[in-house]
Amino acid sequence: MGHSMRWAAIAVAAMLAGCGDKSQQAGDDTLRIIIGQASPLTGPQAHLGKDNENGVRLALDEINAAGLTLGGKKAVLVLQSEDDGADPKTATTVAQKLVDEGVAGVIGHLNSGATIPASKIYYDNGIPQISPSATAVAYTAAGYNTAFRVMTNDAQQGSVLGKYAVTHLGAKKIAIVDDRTAYGQGLADEVEKAVKAAGGEVVAREYTSDRATDFMAILTSIKAKAPDVVFFGGMDPQAAPMIKQMKQLGITAKFLGGDGAQTPKFIELAGADAEGALASNPGLPLDAMPGGAAFKAKFEAKYGKIQNYSPYAYDAMYVLVEAMKRAGSSDPAKYLTELPKTDYQGVTGHIRFDAKGDLAGGAVTLYQVKNGQWQTLETVQSGK
Repeated sequence: MGHSMRWAAIAVAAMLAGCGDKSQQAGDDTLRIIIGQASPLTGPQAHLGKDNENGVRLALDEINAAGLTLGGKKAVLVLQSEDDGADPKTATTVAQKLVDEGVAGVIGHLNSGATIPASKIYYDNGIPQISPSATAVAYTAAGYNTAFRVMTNDAQQGSVLGKYAVTHLGAKKIAIVDDRTAYGQGLADEVEKAVKAAGGEVVAREYTSDRATDFMAILTSIKAKAPDVVFFGGMDPQAAPMIKQMKQLGITAKFLGGDGAQTPKFIELAGADAEGALASNPGLPLDAMPGGAAFKAKFEAKYGKIQNYSPYAYDAMYVLVEAMKRAGSSDPAKYLTELPKTDYQGVTGHIRFDAKGDLAGGAVTLYQVKNGQWQTLETVQSGK
């Protein structure tokens, strides 16, 4: 950012501060704390990105309504939400913008492929970051003390999925497709390891992208290998056309996905072809979460159907503010040291972090589409 642009940004920020908060105009010393949120708000994954944003907003509005005091000063949280389009390059631009706007912390990003490059920028600027939904092992493996997540990672999820395919579904031959994103490929790698460890055979390993919708060539090649299960590492805009095309080609293999496919949108997009599909999601089913029923009622009254990660985004906002309260400050340098000490009973469960910033413990739940709805099959508690 050039000098003149920086001044323009400061002028805009000053203007926003003036019109955004009346208490400041009234001359009182209410502290304005900017909270960043980053997710895809446009494009094929916008339904997921808005779900995250709404989870953060619900928590932020509640905290403001209850009244926030830090170090004896009245404070108000202000949401700065940015669209990263689920794109790694855009994510770094967005991260830099949030840093320049003076955010005290960031909830995001949604996708691992966006979260990982953005995390370097937050780390370089000492800004705490909690992702509600990035599951790739690589996110916390970089060793950044600013990076945290409130969701089980893909080493845990992938090992449960691979083992489940072989031991519960009785699959001997498994085909694996991934979307080449940090999330899809990372999860597929973990599934492949677990399938082999459980004695299954990976008969195909195919690749697509997170923008593709035609999988006929890949699926035709897979059909020839007669797998019992086709696992897809990726998100619902790809998972839905993939299962439709599997049915068109007469592939009788079971479809298995990760959390990216375990959404209401997947069923909406795949229609009747979604029936029988299996997928996992880190954590407990909403109805088994400690605060699930209350969250669902509050959230759906305001924003409509929960897509996937909004309860985690909601908890992440509270975790950030609880750390600020313990530090008596919203200064990132002061409250960052409180985040590793988190011990919080959230909507999604008990939130504690390990030395890497990963969620300690954590569960993985398996679901299947029955009668046009995701039904819970079982929850597997993963080790530490």
